[in-house]
Amino acid sequence: MSPGCSPTGNYWACVRQPDDGSRMSGDVQVRFCEGLGVEFPRPTHLVIAFSSEADARRVMDVLPKRFGKYGLTLHPEKTRLVPFHRPSSSGGGKRGDRPGTFDLLGFTHYWGRSYRGFLVVKRQTAGSRLRRALKQVVLWCRANRHEPVIEQQRSLNLKLRGHYGYYGITGNFRALQGFWDEVRRVWRRWLDRRSQRARMNWTRFQALLQRYPLSPPRVVQSVYAQRNR
Repeated sequence: MSPGCSPTGNYWACVRQPDDGSRMSGDVQVRFCEGLGVEFPRPTHLVIAFSSEADARRVMDVLPKRFGKYGLTLHPEKTRLVPFHRPSSSGGGKRGDRPGTFDLLGFTHYWGRSYRGFLVVKRQTAGSRLRRALKQVVLWCRANRHEPVIEQQRSLNLKLRGHYGYYGITGNFRALQGFWDEVRRVWRRWLDRRSQRARMNWTRFQALLQRYPLSPPRVVQSVYAQRNR
């Protein structure tokens, strides 16, 4: 998302729009102007950044009325003002003065430190998306626990690689690691329920993973490489 101002003074933003599978499918430039012609394809996730709180509040008051003219509405629970200023370098300040966070396209955006110690905007898997992905894995493992182990491994690896393909960005490795750990726990639990005789304890499960490993977490998209293009 790249907010800015056009030469004519109209505010604009570059919007990431997900497809039906909640994946990023492209950038859509939307220009806010007085005339007709602004068309939002399907439900659109939009973030507008302001350097002035007064400007942000003024647009917050006007935007619902502008959208209403063209039959568009803002989601009442997902539309909000978030203070997202750069925190102080010392990390101090009152609690109310600290920058907030916001979720966009499955990621929670927040201020943090880079490996070199610089303040940067970081992204991690949103908690709601992580819980939803794990729930789907639980349901799948429960429904397919009697399938051959090799088939279960192949399907779970496809799910893991798909998860890494979307959420595997710079700074999100810890969340990927947590997802991988939870998938292993879920798989062992449902393999353990295949039979009351041959229990799948952790010792047996570790031996099974040697033969049927699950794809380890990895970062596949570097935000820094994209910035340097």
